[in-house]
Amino acid sequence: MAKYLLLKHYRGAPTEPGFEPMDRWTPEEITAHIQYMTDFADRLREAGEFVGENALAPDGMWVRYDGEGRPPVTDGPFAETKDLIAGYMIIDVDGPERAIELAGELSAAPGKDGKPIHEWLEVRPLYGEPSLVAE
Repeated sequence: MAKYLLLKHYRGAPTEPGFEPMDRWTPEEITAHIQYMTDFADRLREAGEFVGENALAPDGMWVRYDGEGRPPVTDGPFAETKDLIAGYMIIDVDGPERAIELAGELSAAPGKDGKPIHEWLEVRPLYGEPSLVAE
């Protein structure tokens, strides 16, 4: 078994034609989207492939050690993860093929008008796990 991170992005990947951001969805569409992801995670729990998940709040800050005393807190000039990362799921599967298969399925979560959002998900092995890239 190998652990993989399925990383959900607000942006930072190609946008599908006709994609509507979540802030333009109705409350019912948001509920359907969340229910899809909950059902997906429940299925993975039953299969023994689920490790953990979390949606991330949009709030956050950059923190850096700058010598003695309290580290400064800054919102920096760079793209921040609070603008990019929506949430994550960690799975424990037989290998990269299964991780890719599950990411493709999660990408089909419903969005506006109940249509699959075709969301790009970043799939990364956890440190020390086999690489997804074949040499």
